[in-house]
Amino acid sequence: MTDLGRLPPAQSRGFVRIDGGASSQESAQVAEEIPVAFVYGGKPHVVMMCTPADLDDLAVGFTLSEEIASRASDIARLDVVRHARGIEVQMELPPEAQARVANRTRALAGRTGCGLCGIDAIENAIRPPHIVTSKATFTAAAITRAGDALAAQQPVNNETRSVHAAAWATADGTLHVVREDVGRHNALDKVIGSLARSNTDPSSGFFVVTSRASYELVQKVAVSGSPLLAAVSRPTGLAIRFAEDAGLTLVGLLRGATANVYTHSARITL
Repeated sequence: MTDLGRLPPAQSRGFVRIDGGASSQESAQVAEEIPVAFVYGGKPHVVMMCTPADLDDLAVGFTLSEEIASRASDIARLDVVRHARGIEVQMELPPEAQARVANRTRALAGRTGCGLCGIDAIENAIRPPHIVTSKATFTAAAITRAGDALAAQQPVNNETRSVHAAAWATADGTLHVVREDVGRHNALDKVIGSLARSNTDPSSGFFVVTSRASYELVQKVAVSGSPLLAAVSRPTGLAIRFAEDAGLTLVGLLRGATANVYTHSARITL
């Protein structure tokens, strides 16, 4: 049996390539995804399918963006425990945070593509938006600069062409943190976790993602306090409504110097 807990983010796999009437044996890098269980106070909360990298960042970011804890320092202990069939990230929280885990349980079935899979109550799936209070503004050139720079900082995707990336950029568009994962929400949580662990305030910059702007991404960015999310694809209707209510600037179809600004466009200067 393959030891899933020890797999790298990507590894070479062989395949038969068919080209018209000919075939050949070839190989290429393939992204891995494995089950990662988040366990709080000894009690399993959710299992997500993840790229096995930057799991400390993922655990902290998920805990903060899902509003289980309000500060990274609330996590008294974080251990990454590798098993043959997957990975457990074991965390200890203060009593009030542990109570929030108990009140918002998830069935242990989070698939790769969905940040909401497994939530067992609608009111927990779509919570009231956090209101963004940051007064930061950004130039269109800074957003373009961040989007253009992101492609070069995705080593796993550049090898496999099968994972998402998320990044946080400073106000001038310089990428400060970039993370990759098979799940777009996992990649964003990894960035949020990295910022929290380094005591970097997200509200002074903005996030860029290589996916559609879905509701859960908008929700996580709003919780972080950052005032802008830019995505390379279009947003969903729910994401637009949520961003409008949260006071978040939502940018979609970021492709080179072009983009669609769906909400709070006054935050972007030309």
